[in-house]
Amino acid sequence: MNHLNTNHLLPGLQTIAEEMMKIRQQIHQHPELGFEEFETAKLVAESLKSWGYHVETGIGKTGVVGQLKKGDGPKIGIRADMDALKIKEENQLPYKSQREGIMHACGHDGHTATLLAAAKYIAENPHFKGTLNLFFQPAEEELGGAKAMIEAGALEKFPCDAIFGFHNMPGFPLGHFGFKDGAALASSDRVTVKIQGKGGHAAMPHFTIDPIVVASSIVLNLQSIVARNVSPLEMTVISVGSIHGGTTFNVIPDSVTLQLSVRNLNADVQDLVEERIKQLIQSQAASYGATAEINYVRAYPILHNSVKETQFAKEVAIDCYGEAKIIPNFPAMTGSEDFAFFSQQLPSSYLFVGNGTDGAHGCSVHNPHYDFNDQLIPIVANYWVNLLYRFCPIN
Repeated sequence: MNHLNTNHLLPGLQTIAEEMMKIRQQIHQHPELGFEEFETAKLVAESLKSWGYHVETGIGKTGVVGQLKKGDGPKIGIRADMDALKIKEENQLPYKSQREGIMHACGHDGHTATLLAAAKYIAENPHFKGTLNLFFQPAEEELGGAKAMIEAGALEKFPCDAIFGFHNMPGFPLGHFGFKDGAALASSDRVTVKIQGKGGHAAMPHFTIDPIVVASSIVLNLQSIVARNVSPLEMTVISVGSIHGGTTFNVIPDSVTLQLSVRNLNADVQDLVEERIKQLIQSQAASYGATAEINYVRAYPILHNSVKETQFAKEVAIDCYGEAKIIPNFPAMTGSEDFAFFSQQLPSSYLFVGNGTDGAHGCSVHNPHYDFNDQLIPIVANYWVNLLYRFCPIN
């Protein structure tokens, strides 16, 4: 079992963190999907206002920004996400989700509560010179809430010299920090393919162009792109997440729809893979006498961490907790994050902190048995406060 050592925390922070643990569990009980985080955003906004922050709401529909300014100096942004997922919670917790089919299965409840803990401590101990901008972002899961906030003018209204964010990491020891400069998280492309064939009686397939056979051939051959078109030294993932076609056992349908998820860590490889996917699907369909309609959407870009900001963020973690709490050679991840939209606009660093290795804390995110580890709240809140003090020093 992992336990928190409170000796490294700033005085008084543990008490605030315990208060925010209750807030985290409240948010967990009442999860809200992307762009529907009205109650969560209200809770965040009211809390920030009560602590003396200048607050603006409704940025990117349900986004909230809190600003605390203490004289002229550097401008720093810290971001947390607020949305939940369409997953039925299977945990038996006192604060289990009360909304059927929706749960915080990725820890955004904890990300929000952690940043609130830091925000309250900073308001009570404003030992910095400059501007702190706290971005509480909606709709990280698939809907691109970061992009929505940026398009709504968040970075023009609240300019930053750099921006930081974090994600909890189940399976890694509690409070151990991971840093990766350069390409840290993969792009996310979503591809919808409609295979148009010719339906008919299953007993007379020679009168049909069977789109299920075409789709099956495409699914198998897509993996040849990973195996034979992409360098073995590069990373590409092509996953078929759904196949829909047909209604009964004795009817060959007219069409089949496929949905693909494509991930890359190299922009040139991303271009190559898109080209090859389109070529392969069209040629496979044509070889059976079918046609293919392809809708290829580049949803989330590659998340690039700035070298300077990532080294700075790592040094702060070492100062707070020592070299022993740094995960060595932390790898790039094949998951995606819409913090990437912020990283396209500003020098940035997105870091990772171990959520623990046991039970619900070690369980993979996007799983009905996952839960955010409340012991992370003081660890990361303490980190955010120290990051601010070092980024915006008084002297």
